[in-house]
Amino acid sequence: MRDMTKLQTEGNNLRAEALTDEASGYSEGWKTLVLMDRGMCNEANCNMFPKTAKVIKDSGIPTTEVFFASMKPHSDIKMHSDFTNFVLTSHLALDIPDNGNNKCLLTIGNEERQWINGEVMLFDTSIMHNAVNKSDGVRYILMFRLWHPDLTPIEREALQLIYDCLVLPELLSTDPMLKKEAEERISELRQFPNLKGNEIISGFGGGSPKKPGKKKKKKGKR
Repeated sequence: MRDMTKLQTEGNNLRAEALTDEASGYSEGWKTLVLMDRGMCNEANCNMFPKTAKVIKDSGIPTTEVFFASMKPHSDIKMHSDFTNFVLTSHLALDIPDNGNNKCLLTIGNEERQWINGEVMLFDTSIMHNAVNKSDGVRYILMFRLWHPDLTPIEREALQLIYDCLVLPELLSTDPMLKKEAEERISELRQFPNLKGNEIISGFGGGSPKKPGKKKKKKGKR
């Protein structure tokens, strides 16, 4: 698909620096393009993939993060834990090289599964896990972080507030004016972006809609 090229050439490689020796298992073969981070949409990237962004919004699933993730041929992610279980991780397989031939594999604990095009996996990344791409092609998935279903609404709100404060520490300000401005700003940041164009095209919905051309006037016989 032509948007796969965009994901390779224009995608934001937002891989964070490792906080622990275990997390350093993420190699340079792993790249992401973020649609949502900590409950806030990335407007530029959503406009690259408006069809996908709109479907995610309309689905109503309790996402905190959504991003495309690519994995280079013959690369791996070492065994590690994400040390977080208040979110679960879901993978939607988009383009899996040698689909169904056990070339692209994910291991969680003592279970090994292969990505299959169009299928979804849901798992807890606080459990030790690793991944490998043994194929000659790039593996693409759409990855979600979802609030754990056992969280209460108050617990979700508290965790979201922590996320929001990482963006705008003024949310905890003792100055009423600063706090109000921060609350208004965070509310704006959490709005779904206006997607450009009136038409959503095929594939992942990337690119600009075609503009209708002017019809040529036919010359009549005199």
